[in-house]
Amino acid sequence: MTAAFLQTLEKITLLVNKDATLVCNLNSVFSCSAVLQAWQSSVFGFPNSIMCMAFFTIFMTVALVGATGGQVPKNMRLGIQSLALATLGFGLWFIWQSIFVISAICIFCVFCIIGLLIVNGAWLRINANDLPISNRAHKTLNRAIASGLDIFIWIVIGLAVAFAMLLRFQ
Repeated sequence: MTAAFLQTLEKITLLVNKDATLVCNLNSVFSCSAVLQAWQSSVFGFPNSIMCMAFFTIFMTVALVGATGGQVPKNMRLGIQSLALATLGFGLWFIWQSIFVISAICIFCVFCIIGLLIVNGAWLRINANDLPISNRAHKTLNRAIASGLDIFIWIVIGLAVAFAMLLRFQ
């Protein structure tokens, strides 16, 4: 959420002065300016970072309810997991656009993707027994979670993104 907030501040800075030097402009590859000025950074007519802040607020609020002993109804947990998965899909699309279309990476976006991978991994573990899947799939999923395979898969997704960056910007 902090990365999304800082990215929003940088977007506001660019809106005020399109030639502003941003803190997150590290070099030609890690260039928030290039990313934030692309149409992909405001797909729905407002900065993606605002949507990211809103969703991370929802994820954190529900997590705090659960962490403090509150009961989160099954349908709400599954709905939040669906939202997290959709957000991750959007985030992966956006990072793909950044790497291969915009040809620059926003460091704050990278932190948001990492956060989304963690959030999705956590929700999968929390909801594993309540997912609307077959008994066989439940058993397979529970074995994967017990062995840590799920964590390995989330790490592989993150490494695939990092590898795409390395291939594109080597």
